Amino acid sequence: MAAAGAEERRGTAGLERGHSSGPGPLGSLLSRLPLAPAPAPRRRTASQCKPEPPLLRTSKRTIYTAGRPPWYSETGAPVDEAFVIGLCGGSASGKTTVATRIIEALDVPWVVLLSMDSFYKVLDEGQQALAARSDYNFDHPDAFDFELLVSVLRKLKKGKSVKVPVYDFTTHSRRREWKTVYGANVIVFEGILAFANKELLKLLDMKVFVDTDSDIRLVRRLQRDIMERGRDVAGVIKQYNKFVKPAFEQYIEPTVQVADIVVPRGGENFVALDLIVQHVHSQLEKREITVRAALASAHQGQPLPKTLSVLESTPQVRGMHTIIRNKDTTRDEFIFYSKRLMRLLIEHALSFLPLKSVTVETPQGTTYEGKRFHRQRITGVSILRAGETMEQALTAVCKDIRLGKILIQTNLDTGEPELHYLRLPKEISEDYVILMDSTVSTGAAAMMAVRVLLDHDVQEDRIFLLSLLMAEMGVHSVAYAFPRVHIITTAVDKRVNEEFHIIPGIGNFGDRYFGTDGPSAWCESDSMDC
Repeated sequence: MAAAGAEERRGTAGLERGHSSGPGPLGSLLSRLPLAPAPAPRRRTASQCKPEPPLLRTSKRTIYTAGRPPWYSETGAPVDEAFVIGLCGGSASGKTTVATRIIEALDVPWVVLLSMDSFYKVLDEGQQALAARSDYNFDHPDAFDFELLVSVLRKLKKGKSVKVPVYDFTTHSRRREWKTVYGANVIVFEGILAFANKELLKLLDMKVFVDTDSDIRLVRRLQRDIMERGRDVAGVIKQYNKFVKPAFEQYIEPTVQVADIVVPRGGENFVALDLIVQHVHSQLEKREITVRAALASAHQGQPLPKTLSVLESTPQVRGMHTIIRNKDTTRDEFIFYSKRLMRLLIEHALSFLPLKSVTVETPQGTTYEGKRFHRQRITGVSILRAGETMEQALTAVCKDIRLGKILIQTNLDTGEPELHYLRLPKEISEDYVILMDSTVSTGAAAMMAVRVLLDHDVQEDRIFLLSLLMAEMGVHSVAYAFPRVHIITTAVDKRVNEEFHIIPGIGNFGDRYFGTDGPSAWCESDSMDC
């Protein structure tokens, strides 16, 4: 430790004497730096906080090509928290490079990179003026909002959706828009004071200290602050000598003692990175969860739950079921009668929303005692692709309703559902949510969709699961895991065969509705026969 501090002092000795340095690697590197910021306009640089899964981007959607497997048991409750890797080290030590290389080497879906830089406190006018003169200490623990940081990381570790501030280093302020982050199997958290808070340390499953030579860190900081943040050499060196170096010696360097692994040379130390990746892989293998098989063997012979409501089987409803279940029905007729059933199902479901008594005056001047829905919003969420077919019926009866989408596919190797795509409206937590899927067999996909909504703080008793056809197994699975979710369908079939198809069933709803040929290389939700 003392040697490192001495290197820090030797590395800046020449700079303290007129901002020059003698021969050696530091002097050679400094000679390449401009003495003033480039005249080009400043680039807006902001804190990093982003999910890092494999992506397939289209003009309208971002689809995760590697899905997120279940993070909950058959009871619906999360089983394991996300694995959190904490990266600590001095300013410009290469923490972000190490984080990026760990993410690349892990090669697992649903990894989130969370930067401590996002959690700088909002500066008042006096502090803004100090920051403009390079007289504000951004390396002191008081500069960070640890309360918000711990709260966000704790929720993210538990699988919840979180909002993360975005800090702008050119204006020393938080941007108006915050970034929503969700779905982490692994969280890589990096920051200069990542180990400086006791509550924060409790959330870290692995603690890595990035140890980089002080001369290299100084040169990197000069390059970054001059070229990216529009500052001059004198201001950068002043801030370094006054705040950065003392903070490293007092707050950062001592925390190496709590590190599980010390990585010299940062991102170039591939041996250390390989050891980290191997350990994380071993931990993730211990956390693998199987849900669908457990659902298939549970709840047999149990009475149907009270939270289930089945549309009355009138001659008209039974006639429409006869048509859409018939394998010889043409696609046009299948679509037409499916849409009719969907409309009846939506209307039936709306009757379960909370209504209040109101009195209105009629055109004849008399009063009428009626009902009106409370002012809370209704949001529709479809499980792609087959659940999307129900959106038209929903929008036809609910004016200005907001819509969201969830894509869940079955992994053909494991048989487990996996989350691939998610788009939910903002501020959904207080809404009544109508979750739509055309058919539900085992309930595995429906359970995952409900879990996603709960992770976004939607109240369980405000979720209405709607499906044209459900198997008893699927009804029991959802009701057992989420006893306050309302389950509404037009019919319930008793059996599911060994391939998890509903018997007698309706066939592959998505293929019959969209006119596609047979099962594809993957299947989505319970509406696809795989």
